[in-house]
Amino acid sequence: MTSHAPIGVAVVGYGLAGQTFHAPLIEATPGLTLTAVVSSRPDAVHADLPEVAVLPDLDAALAHDDIGLIVVATPDALHAEQSIAALQAGKSVVVDKPFAATLADAQAVAAVAAASPGVFSVFQNRRWDADFLTLRRLIADGELGDIAVFESHYDRFRPTVTDRWKDQRYGGVWADLGPHLIDQAVQLFGPPLAVYADLQAQRQGATAIDYAHVLLRYDRLRVILNMSHLAAEASLRYVVHGTGGSFIKHGLDAQESQSKAGLRPGHPDWGLDPTPGVLTQQIDGQTLRTTPTPERGDYPAFYAAVRDAIQGKGPPPVPADQALTVMRILDAGLRSAAEAREVSL
Repeated sequence: MTSHAPIGVAVVGYGLAGQTFHAPLIEATPGLTLTAVVSSRPDAVHADLPEVAVLPDLDAALAHDDIGLIVVATPDALHAEQSIAALQAGKSVVVDKPFAATLADAQAVAAVAAASPGVFSVFQNRRWDADFLTLRRLIADGELGDIAVFESHYDRFRPTVTDRWKDQRYGGVWADLGPHLIDQAVQLFGPPLAVYADLQAQRQGATAIDYAHVLLRYDRLRVILNMSHLAAEASLRYVVHGTGGSFIKHGLDAQESQSKAGLRPGHPDWGLDPTPGVLTQQIDGQTLRTTPTPERGDYPAFYAAVRDAIQGKGPPPVPADQALTVMRILDAGLRSAAEAREVSL
């Protein structure tokens, strides 16, 4: 048995991502120690994490020999620059999605990561959503047969444009939520042959994309991704049709809302799916509807895999090549919408 010293971690940024996702998951992972947070809001950090050091900038974190992992949880435009700086300093890096603002920047980060000693991974946490894990099991078990249509929704009702950076970001909702839906689709079916995207700013005063309806074309399979900020009824999550049956799912994975409410990994309710999906099958001419036993959501699995990768016990949970596939599809979607045509990959 080989023992490993705890890996010191610095989270850069303490907005939604740092506060709700990264810090709680890091604290819940044996072998990782949340050593510092880089933030301009020390009071907010210390309200949640009184024992954690608050540093003024990334350089201060990179100067700490006891910090081996840098988590980049800042706005998209900073991801590439900060990831490259951390990698070149010899640190391992987790970066939030999308891992760069543009495909070219993402390719630059991937090139540096390939030449650096540290581990690099992108935080595609929704691979560990309860409903996605359940759907993945149903497909692997053959319950749905050959999939013909996979429809994935991530809709919201946010009719008022704010001055927050997310409402101004390059790529809008396609860059924000698209990586989640794309990554899940690619995990299930591999990269598509082509992309057709209808992207639009629909809200009054909107300058960034707030509606995305995207078709990923495969050989026979069709994958439809839908994101909107003007969906008052926003509960639909998956519609999956196959030769063996259909799976319909409403409701979003609970782990984000649980974390916001103060629940932490390890609690008996953590990751439980409050709205299981329905499987419909035609058997001997009869329609049979059942509720498959849902899997438990498991965001902590991401950081456990990061820890293991740094310790040389396995691969990064979301390596750069997989994240680049997502970035290529994001980029193809932007080009498709701009040129009103299908873009081949």
